[in-house]
Amino acid sequence: MGVLTAIAIYFVIWWTVLFVVLPIRMRSQADDGDIVLGTAHSAPARFRMGRVVLWTTVLSTLVFAAYYVVTEVWGIGPGSFPHIVPGT
Repeated sequence: MGVLTAIAIYFVIWWTVLFVVLPIRMRSQADDGDIVLGTAHSAPARFRMGRVVLWTTVLSTLVFAAYYVVTEVWGIGPGSFPHIVPGT
C-alpha cells in the first residue's frame, strides 16, 4: 500500500467514524431545558468539538491499524474468499 492510498483510506475511515462519534453523549437543548432563542430545540447544549475530534482520531487510528494488519500483514483481501458464482 502506498502512502497516498493509506492517507486516502484513513481519510475515509476518519469521516465515517466522525459520524459514529458525533451523537455519543450529545444532549440537546430540549433535554437540558435551556433553549436559546433563535436555535433549534435539537441543537446541542454544550458541543465540544475538540473532544469529538480527539475521539474520532483515536478510534480511526485503531480501525486503520486493524485494516492495515488484515490486508498488509496477513494478506487477506477480496481475492482470498471463494467465488460465489462458479467460473468467475
